[in-house]
Formats: sequence, structure tokens, C-alpha cells
Amino acid sequence: MSHYAVIAPPFFSHIHALEQLSLALIEQGHRITFFQQADVRSLIRSPAIHFYPLGAQTHPPGTLRHTLSLAAKPFGPSMFGLIGDMAKSTELFCRELPAACRALSIDGLIVDQMEPGGALVAKKLDLPYISVACALPLNREAGLPLAVMPFAYQQTAQAYKRYETSERIYDWMMRKHDDVVAHYAQAFGLSGITQLHHCFSPLAQLSQLIPELDFPRHQLPKHFHCVGPLRAKTSLTVPLSAADPQRCQVYASLGTLQGHRYSVFKKLIAACQHAQADLLIAHCGGLTAGQSAALAKTAGVEVVDFIDQPQAIAAADITITHGGMNTVLDSIQHLTPLLVMPLAFDQPGVAARVVHHGVGQKLSRFASSKSWGSQLSHLRQQPEIAANLLRLQQSIDQAGGSVQAALLASKALRGGQPVVARGEHG
Repeated sequence: MSHYAVIAPPFFSHIHALEQLSLALIEQGHRITFFQQADVRSLIRSPAIHFYPLGAQTHPPGTLRHTLSLAAKPFGPSMFGLIGDMAKSTELFCRELPAACRALSIDGLIVDQMEPGGALVAKKLDLPYISVACALPLNREAGLPLAVMPFAYQQTAQAYKRYETSERIYDWMMRKHDDVVAHYAQAFGLSGITQLHHCFSPLAQLSQLIPELDFPRHQLPKHFHCVGPLRAKTSLTVPLSAADPQRCQVYASLGTLQGHRYSVFKKLIAACQHAQADLLIAHCGGLTAGQSAALAKTAGVEVVDFIDQPQAIAAADITITHGGMNTVLDSIQHLTPLLVMPLAFDQPGVAARVVHHGVGQKLSRFASSKSWGSQLSHLRQQPEIAANLLRLQQSIDQAGGSVQAALLASKALRGGQPVVARGEHG
């Protein structure tokens, strides 16, 4: 039995995906320990997974609240504050993880693409590690926009210029984080590493995104594997409520970081009234009891904090989402068309891919509720979306999910050699 460390940013969607991969590895007989600041312990739900707290002095209990508040409103100064927190997190791993890995006799590391500290430490300790893209892959490729950019896929000189310019701006914004990566790479005696995307595994890179939902790629490494959603297997039951079968049923969620957006939910209610649709809102604990009650006063509106999301999506005719990877993949798996209203991070990139592959539309958060309602009505009148969803659903079913990811991870970590994917990307 091997003992593997999991290194991830302190966000629920990333922790949840890597938790499912971890449980699949535990079923193989391995031991798994998550390393993070103390607050992250509460995000891990399975008692089969161990936790080792870091940062007793720099990241004591209560610290995560500040990071999550910045991530919930990542605009203007808050964005630079969040980048600063990311830099501190990477520094924490580089400073404390080596000794922790030695103390627990770690055999290999499972590292989220977004946290380069795990990769740097693995290289320093000469331990095998794999990279996991829980969100859009951060692998860069000439002629493609960065994952965080909202641009459509175009192969023109003008588009290439736009992609290059936006990449320079992004790198300027991320320089504080990159400085930490470069500093510790040099301190650990590692050459050629100055940015986050230099830190991906040479053994195996796993991605929840399937190629059929990405822009065409031609430069992914041969050990890059698209495994699809990292989820537990669930069996769907009957619809959640006695909804009117004659009316459009809409499920709306803005994820765990953006569920506080009361004004957005109010506008969604008005849009659904315009489209004569019923609405189920899952705010993930972001609203107060008073706000939830106020929203639920409208006929045809149900408001909950948390819910079995796959079941809710399966019972819906349309999903409205911020563009989180988990919600988008869940919707495709259950053949539910998407309206994506991107707010931050890789969500604009996800929205661009949803539109590119014809499985939904993009909502502008600045548009009127009447415009949103018109898009809701229009989305139901596009029969080609059903065929596109079915095509992508079949690709997800064939990707393998958590079980396949665990097999690839175990092979790479135990063998210490690159695990090459079958076929070619692109």
C-alpha cells in the first residue's frame, strides 16, 4: 500500500473532485492524506481520507474566510488580493510540505494544476507526482486563448493577436504568484521553472474536461488524459418536486463562491416569469434565511441551500450556471441544455466552449431580465442542442471518470514513468 499526498487550492469544487479520485485510490488499497491549512479539514467529507494541517503560524483557523471573501468578489483590488493569497499558499507548501512529507513517509503526490507548490516540493524531494485539472486545463498552446479568457475559437491573425495580448496582461497580473514559483524553484535547484504552467507532471496529467468540450488542441503532452468528471456513482430517483410538466423547469446554481448574489437570483426569477418557467435555486449557503424566503414568495420558485445537484439537473429542462466545470459536466451527463453566466476565473472560457459546441448559450450578467427570459424561451426551441448534448454525454461515459483516473494515477505514481494516452489529442 502506498501513501499519497493530495495538494489542492482551498476551494470546495477542487477538494470535492480530488476527494472522489482519492476514494477510488483508497479502494485500490492506497492511503491518502490531504495537506492544507487547518480550515480545509471541514471541506473533506469522507472519514477514509486523512488530513494534515499546515501553516499553524501563517494560516491559523479562520484564515480561509478572508480568501473565500476575495474569491467571491474577484474584481478590481480583490483580484490582486486573491493573487496575493495564492502566492502565500504556494509559499506555505514550499516552506512546510517537505518536512511533512518526510514525517508521513509520502510515496507520491497528487497535485491540482492550480497549486504549483505541490509540484515544486515533489521535484525537490524526487517524488513522483501527477497533475489534475479540476477546472479548465491550464496547459498553454499557441493559437488558443488562455483558460480564463472569454474569447471564441478563431484561427485568424486578429484572433492570434488578441490571444497573445491577453496572455501578456494575465502574466503581468499574476507576477506576484510567479515570483514565488521562480524563487522556490531556484532555491530547490530546479531549472526552467518560472511560472505555474511550468509545474505540470512529466508522468501523467489528468483532466475532467473531455476533448469534445474543448477547443481543438494539437500540443497536449502524450501523457495528458481526459478522464471526465471525478464523481461518485449515483442512482437518480424521481423528480424532486411535483412540478407542472407543462411548464419549463429551470435549475439555477452559481456555485459555492457566488451563491450570495441575491440581485442575480432576483433577476433570474423575473426572467423565468417572462418565459413562463418554474425555477429551483440552490444558493449553496450564500443567502440569508430572509433573502431565501423573499425569493421563494414568487409562485413557481423554490429556494434551497444545498441539494443533490445531479438529481436536480436531471429533473430540469435547463440549467443556469456561472460556468463551473462540475455543473456544466453534470448538465451534459443528464442532457440538460445550459445557460452560462460567467462571473470569474475560468468561467468565461467554459462559457465560450459551451457555445462553441452548441450545448447552450451565454448569458450576459449585464443584460435585462427580459433578455434573459427571451434566451430561456429560445433555448428550448433549438433541437440541435439535444443531439450535441447526446454526443458529449457519450464521450463522458467513455472517459472513465474516477475509476480510470485512479488507475492512471496509480500506474504513474508506482511506476515512475510517463503513462501515455491512447490516440492523439486535437
